[in-house]
Amino acid sequence: MLLLVDAGNTRIKWALVEQGAPPGRWTASGAVANADLNHLPEAWQGADIERVIVSNVAGQRLRDQLQLMLPPVAVTWFASVAELAGLRNSYRNPSQLGCDRFAAALGARALAPGQPLVVATCGTATTIDAVSADGVFLGGMILPGLGLMAASLAANTAQLPEVAAGSELPPPFADNTSDAIRSGCLSAQAGAIERASRLHGGALCLISGGAAPHIAPALTIPYRLVDNIVLAGLHAAATTTG
Repeated sequence: MLLLVDAGNTRIKWALVEQGAPPGRWTASGAVANADLNHLPEAWQGADIERVIVSNVAGQRLRDQLQLMLPPVAVTWFASVAELAGLRNSYRNPSQLGCDRFAAALGARALAPGQPLVVATCGTATTIDAVSADGVFLGGMILPGLGLMAASLAANTAQLPEVAAGSELPPPFADNTSDAIRSGCLSAQAGAIERASRLHGGALCLISGGAAPHIAPALTIPYRLVDNIVLAGLHAAATTTG
């Protein structure tokens, strides 16, 4: 059994994968808040884990804490490289590309091979990256996530309330302040993703992350909602590296 772990700035996502399973096909999966990572071993208890691969963008302290939670088997700490699993990294310094973004691009290639793609991962930050049909990671954009956008308005504007992401799309021209904030933030997120797709020749968008279910309905371009594209990329990487 392979254990995949995606440690982000807010949550730690994980999946258990049987040998030979296709990317995105998990035996079990889950997520915890970073502050609750001590509960992770309970989720894996009894699983015959032979190998672990981890993407961590939450810093050395979380890595040290997570290391104590992982089973005592071989652990690979995933990092961006110049080329892996048929994906070539054109970042000016390939190692400086966030490992989650590189993993997400690998996941996108595994789930939708042979076509130009825009990969949008919508979490604490929103990252929007372009991958060519022949497997080149071209680069991308980083902007505040949906929650950060709304929170920054509340923190820096005296009379605006803090607004949580809602399950229904607000009207484009809202008639109340809360919906106006949600409409503006969603339009900014969707607009950046749609612009990336247009600049990349109308590429299919694969959208993932905690805020993706709120942002995806605002898109007017073809998209595919993916549960956890970083884990899919880690799975593709693990299959390639054996």
